[in-house]
Amino acid sequence: MILSCNNDKIDIKKYRTKDSLSVEIAKNVEMFYSDSAEVRVIIKSPTLKRYTDQGETYDEFPNGVLVEFLDNNKKVSSWMKADYALRKQTEKKIFVQKNVVLYNRRNDELLTDELIWDEENEEIFTSNLVKINQPSIGDTSIGIGFKADQEFSRFEIIRNYSAIKNIEKLTEEFDNEDKKTSP
Repeated sequence: MILSCNNDKIDIKKYRTKDSLSVEIAKNVEMFYSDSAEVRVIIKSPTLKRYTDQGETYDEFPNGVLVEFLDNNKKVSSWMKADYALRKQTEKKIFVQKNVVLYNRRNDELLTDELIWDEENEEIFTSNLVKINQPSIGDTSIGIGFKADQEFSRFEIIRNYSAIKNIEKLTEEFDNEDKKTSP
């Protein structure tokens, strides 16, 4: 199964006005997110570009990102990696794109082209095509749309196609979804 998506990379330029953009660049970044003085998330990236535009701040990770979600015992409970990410600080959301993979402790693996991590609600979701491999129970699920807690311990596939034996039907449905979301 090949996963693909027609979404373009999120373009930072559409969030700025001419001559108002300030850019900071950092290399080999490791960011810690805490709640009540407890580290809950670690973000690692080879490059961070922070754009500030009239009080708005956007963090771009153009060379990929690795996100580690920690449980209450400070152990990694899930990992998310992608080739590109953009964090909108005012929305408290990170948009990860291209070769997105989400893992949990059970070695369940989600593959997609885009995920959105809602920091405030501690949820991860997408409306795109997803494939979930669950080796612990010997199952693979395919569908469109996905929602999970950030630990990827509970999840829901919005339109599950796992029982469909005719891959042409799945492809047709996916193509129709793309047409609905295209301008």
